[in-house]
Amino acid sequence: SIVSVGEVVFNTSMVGYQEIITDPSYFQQIVVMTAPEQGNYGVVLAERESKQVWAEGFICLELNDTQRDLRKNLQDELAFFGKGILKGVDTRSLTLHLREQGTPWGVMMKAESAAEVVKGSKKLIAEKRNKIPSDWVFETCTKETINLKGKGPKGRVAVIDYGVKASIVNQLLQRFSEVAVFSARTEARKILDWSPHGVVLTNGPGDPTTVVGAAQEVQNLLGKVPIMGICMGHQILALALGGKTEKLKFGHRGSNHPVQNLETGEIYMTAQNHGYVVRPDLPSHVKVSQINLYDKTVEGISAEKLKAWSVQYHPEAGPGPHDSRVLFNYFEKNIL
Repeated sequence: SIVSVGEVVFNTSMVGYQEIITDPSYFQQIVVMTAPEQGNYGVVLAERESKQVWAEGFICLELNDTQRDLRKNLQDELAFFGKGILKGVDTRSLTLHLREQGTPWGVMMKAESAAEVVKGSKKLIAEKRNKIPSDWVFETCTKETINLKGKGPKGRVAVIDYGVKASIVNQLLQRFSEVAVFSARTEARKILDWSPHGVVLTNGPGDPTTVVGAAQEVQNLLGKVPIMGICMGHQILALALGGKTEKLKFGHRGSNHPVQNLETGEIYMTAQNHGYVVRPDLPSHVKVSQINLYDKTVEGISAEKLKAWSVQYHPEAGPGPHDSRVLFNYFEKNIL
């Protein structure tokens, strides 16, 4: 039987289970879905955010066995990649528990008794946490540069892959003529040698302070090329600008988070998936541009003189509302 070990987190999205489990940002996490029914529209290959399932496990109340592409259902998809699934769980009750105590590490396993589960879980969690490198981003990113031809008439965009979702790359390919995806550990000089019009720092898993060399290399890009950060990329940009990050008690994961743009007053409904956040005590040359209306945490920053800005949420929104996809248009307008 499959044993799943990981940080237990909850997601409040009503749809999008396939995009969620294939998002590299869920590396080393067991996902608890608050929406009761999962698997009800099967598995569609075109909706994968990467080539594999990254979530370590999946917990839900109801599991539907609807089949679509390759005659696969959701359980088949998880099993194919060696990931466990647990159904029949009151996930909303479990979510309340996670909100109270934070996001602990947990184990999904078969056992004869509760005592056996407790004993086995402690051992498995300790073993895995000792074995996993602290830089989760490097475990999920490309190791070779990937060059792609876009549909746009012009523009070269460099993507630094911290665990990029396919939806982000697809949004860029619709707007620009060339997109190159670079490894998270690529030196700034190599990216600048490619002569991009702009750089996108992507989403990814884990703690931004453990991503080897990332903040330093982004610092070496500042002022030389326009930069847009998304999620992990937003946090790494903040570190490069002299800011700090901290871990949230239970994170933001779902597609229903209201965010206000402080410059325009507009409010977006956003898709989110992160456990860390940028602290508001930023250097004077960096301003908070957007905030989360649930808890007032930082959702966007801007360093105008350096042509660098970023958002904590996912403007590509796969799954989720498309309110903020206009940010890709803003990026296009400001680099060409």
